[in-house]
Amino acid sequence: MKITDLNPKLIWECFDEITKVPRPTHHLDKMREFLVGWAERHNISVATDEVGNVVMRKPATPGHEGAPTVILQGHQDMVAEKLPDSKHDFMNDPIETIVDGEWVRANGTTLGADNGMGCAAAMAVLLDDTLVHGPVECLFTVDEEQGLIGANGLQPGFVTGEILLNLDSEEMGQLVIGCAGGKVTLATIPYTKVDAPEGLIYYKVSLGGLKGGHSGMEIALGRANANQQLARFLCSLSDCMGFELAEISGGGLANAIPRDAHAVIGLAAKDVEKMKEMADKFNNTLHAEFKGVEEDSFFVRVDQAEEAETVIDAKTAHSLIKAVFACPNGVQGMSHAIEGLVETSCNLASVKMTEDDKILVTVHQRSSVDSRRDEIADRIKALFSLIGATVVFDDAYVGWAPNPDSPVLKVAVESYRDIFHADPKVEALHAGLECGLFLEKMPALDMVSFGPTLKDIHSPSEKANIKSVEEFWKLLTEILRRLA
Repeated sequence: MKITDLNPKLIWECFDEITKVPRPTHHLDKMREFLVGWAERHNISVATDEVGNVVMRKPATPGHEGAPTVILQGHQDMVAEKLPDSKHDFMNDPIETIVDGEWVRANGTTLGADNGMGCAAAMAVLLDDTLVHGPVECLFTVDEEQGLIGANGLQPGFVTGEILLNLDSEEMGQLVIGCAGGKVTLATIPYTKVDAPEGLIYYKVSLGGLKGGHSGMEIALGRANANQQLARFLCSLSDCMGFELAEISGGGLANAIPRDAHAVIGLAAKDVEKMKEMADKFNNTLHAEFKGVEEDSFFVRVDQAEEAETVIDAKTAHSLIKAVFACPNGVQGMSHAIEGLVETSCNLASVKMTEDDKILVTVHQRSSVDSRRDEIADRIKALFSLIGATVVFDDAYVGWAPNPDSPVLKVAVESYRDIFHADPKVEALHAGLECGLFLEKMPALDMVSFGPTLKDIHSPSEKANIKSVEEFWKLLTEILRRLA
């Protein structure tokens, strides 16, 4: 079965078209061209702005011209994550989708249902002339996943609606009315390449096969962070023996919990067996600690590596390992205002060696309280400054304060109750959405966010629940009808 065989057919056909367009964050030229060309082929009014946002407009159903204009909003980009053995080229290759029972997933990569499904739903509304609605503006923003560049760059007048339906949530039955803000901390540590000592044997220590996931949605699940756990092992190893650090790398995007990390170390022959014993013991320890949280297939593995010509100078290597191990990671505090909501968190996202003899450590902080977001970022800055790092902040964005008295929320709740004969969950999220930035630019905007059920987004395990897409479509079209 293909995804174009699924119902509602119009959404899945639009999503299928989107999956064929390469669209990793910061590389959206092809996606923008696709959207403009798609609109022109279907005789839909379309415009773009300076940062690459696209808006399409559809007039009201006859007789409903006086209804408020509704903005349907999604983001063009997707998180580009893949399995270590995948040959997928996100810059050129289409996503290979697979219908797997009750779910749709991709073959070894992220699916891009975040937020391709939201974009597909908006496109389906534009195509479906059986719907009843007022004037509709469909806004497709750029680079939401890193920097919220489209929302930041949105200029007055590009959209004019009074109500915004954000289609970027990941749990059917949930109506989102608030979200956390965030900030990315970048610590750059210079190091000196020194000639590798003679007589050492080199091994690659790998930690992989972890679940990873969205650093906002899944951070409270307590999943293992590959970067921090690798540093933990290297710290314990340094207490028992000397070794040289030739290479270290782990993680990827700032908003994805790192699934894989590795280090190449050189050590004396007399220490090899002890190192292997410690790796086996550490593997067993992690499996015991994360039983029921991670899949049993994750691993700590040691493989012999090629002899290194140079290594990282000992002082930097020692300091780096300690700092990465000590870096705040995971949930840092729970909300005092909303029971069960994570208030503040950190994701030790990546550790990468650069070509100019530097090591870049990326940490993503989130909080529903801006001062706590800034405090945890400053703590991380203080930590890495102690080892000589240059620390800067990037991609700061504001949160979205909940408005429980929102008129569109009332319409959404009543629509949900009448369709599904149950109450929706009205919640704030720890994940980031663009809504806070929209509200800064358009203070009178009334907003709610919802979407179909997606699991393990920002990881190659990402999947979309087929039944929930149909439920999402029913809810979206009913809200539009009632608003008209």
